Amino acid sequence: MLKGFRDFVMRGNVVDLAIAVVIGAAFSAVVNALVKDIITPIIAAIGGQPDFGRLKFTINDSTFAYGDFINTVISFLIVAAAIYFLIVAPLNRLAEARAARTAKGDPDPDPKAEDILLLTQIRDLLAQQGSGTSGSHRPTPQG
Repeated sequence: MLKGFRDFVMRGNVVDLAIAVVIGAAFSAVVNALVKDIITPIIAAIGGQPDFGRLKFTINDSTFAYGDFINTVISFLIVAAAIYFLIVAPLNRLAEARAARTAKGDPDPDPKAEDILLLTQIRDLLAQQGSGTSGSHRPTPQG
């Protein structure tokens, strides 16, 4: 039972995902500090409110603190922009460049490994022998 769990956890995708979550949490902390300590004060200096966290309004004795929501939205927009411009856009450019090379008929930039080429040659030789005119090398089906 523990062996199965260990095998599951040690698979590459699970470990990669765990690393991504840790890095994402650290990145989120950096972005939150950026919003709280730099961006919010700049916007507040323009708007006259020193801290968005204190923004609130009251209706019928119910208080709505919308300042923290504004900070969270700004943080989300910065994270989304960073992910788009640092990850999504470059990967899209790479995919477009690869598709353009393929459309031109350029060779694949990732050549096949030598063992794959050898196996392909062996397969082709066996296929030639199997389709030869002598027919003496063909295995007979066992019933």
